[in-house]
Amino acid sequence: MTTNLTSLYDDYGDAVRTVQELENLGIPHSDLSIVANRAASGYSEESNAGIGAGTGATVGAVIGGGAGLLAGLGMLAIPGVGPVVAAGWLVATAVGAVAGGGVGAASGGIIGSMTSAGIDERHAHIYAEGVRRGGTLVTARVADDQVPTAETIMNRNHPVDPIARGRAYQDSGWTTFDERAAPYTEAEVERERARYPRQRVL
Repeated sequence: MTTNLTSLYDDYGDAVRTVQELENLGIPHSDLSIVANRAASGYSEESNAGIGAGTGATVGAVIGGGAGLLAGLGMLAIPGVGPVVAAGWLVATAVGAVAGGGVGAASGGIIGSMTSAGIDERHAHIYAEGVRRGGTLVTARVADDQVPTAETIMNRNHPVDPIARGRAYQDSGWTTFDERAAPYTEAEVERERARYPRQRVL
């Protein structure tokens, strides 16, 4: 049996470290996913040449291959989230990878892919909004006997507390993730990050 674990990170580096540590634990990259806001990731098409960078990336490139999940990063657009750097099974679900088509633009499947993976719908809306505002989402399918160690890894790398973050969003008038909302610019992402102290969920 497996359990799906999900964390949102304000800092892209924390998310990357989480993915690397989960792979070091022995979790195959095929059981990991990452969705990062393009403006906050520092992703460069030039530095990722040959792995499906750009809006013409194939599903195979987005799913990832070879040297681990991060080697398979590709860029795509998700309605309401905007340009993201992504790889993994959750992303493949969101963009309809079963059909084997291209992924120039996802058709709004980010919430559905999370809820079908067992993520609470309310949290799914907060996670999608978090990515829109500059965050990075990491999801792992973990064997039950590895859950405690995987949770420790995910929690020590400064994840967002979804309950507290949802409350903060609501205090500013937010209700749910809206695919029609404009993604945050780099300047808006910087201002958003400054609102939240670095935190650790225990």
